[in-house]
Amino acid sequence: MPLTDFGADELARYRPESPAPHDFDAFWRRTLDEARAQGGAVKAERVTERFRLHTVEVDDVRFPGWNGEPVAAWLLRPRGAEGPLPVVVTYLGYCAGRGLPTEHLFWSAAGYAQLVVDSRGQGHDTPDRTQGDGTQWVEGFMTRGIDSPENHYHRRLITDCARAVDAVADLPGLDAGRIVVTGGSQGGGLALAVAGLLGERVAAVMPDVPFLCHFRQAVQIAGDGPYRELVNYLRWHSRDKVEQTFATLDYLDGVHFAQRATAPALFGVALMDPVCPPATVYAAFNHYVGEDLTMTVWPFADHSSGCGSTPPTQLEWLAERGLAPER
Repeated sequence: MPLTDFGADELARYRPESPAPHDFDAFWRRTLDEARAQGGAVKAERVTERFRLHTVEVDDVRFPGWNGEPVAAWLLRPRGAEGPLPVVVTYLGYCAGRGLPTEHLFWSAAGYAQLVVDSRGQGHDTPDRTQGDGTQWVEGFMTRGIDSPENHYHRRLITDCARAVDAVADLPGLDAGRIVVTGGSQGGGLALAVAGLLGERVAAVMPDVPFLCHFRQAVQIAGDGPYRELVNYLRWHSRDKVEQTFATLDYLDGVHFAQRATAPALFGVALMDPVCPPATVYAAFNHYVGEDLTMTVWPFADHSSGCGSTPPTQLEWLAERGLAPER
């Protein structure tokens, strides 16, 4: 992958025309209203001893997501901490599940509560029970239900992620006024979507090398990763499916969520990223309507972004905005 897909100056001001579908807001309002109408309880079971942890408390959580279907999550927090704690809701990269709580100890070590949200069908703990109409043309998730935004897989996943924020209010010891949403790659795109959908309920958003942004550009320049699933599909359907495909993806595009998001935002971009090319990240960043907006640039990084430098950068940024836990 070259250093950037555009020159540095052009990249920093890259803001392509990208109007959202006329019924974008109505579509998502209806989607979330229907999910919430399904009801369902948030359940948490204390499982700390199972993992032999001494400084962290761990709960195995289930909350209602799309269609009321249960979504798995881990809730981690410092042992003995007096709440309510600021909570970092974490969404995961493509084809990653929540794994084990021992993989997610950073935020609790820094004094935060963390809700790690499983990705339906991608992890082992949350099956994708609803398959839309079953349409899937290429291995993976990008073309699952590609015929319509109603059927697309990421409609269900984004709904789960929004409902995770809803679940915070039902989990004791968490501060629903200090919810930070974050993730890398697919997780970054999901965090951006939630920030756009839930507005002031999100105190801050930290999308790192976000996926699911500026699809029309991404499929043309991404050299690796899930955007290639769309390329493979369109290679065989270029005669009759191109506009329908992008019409579906327009309802899932991080650029359109960014046009509605107002929370303080810390983006991360890697200028040698072949999976989420920097132009796609800047497209969302430069359409973001919130005024407190920061971009961390990693000039020689690939899709691993800032590696170990990213978490301390995020901690400092949150502290500057009064979102650090009390000591």
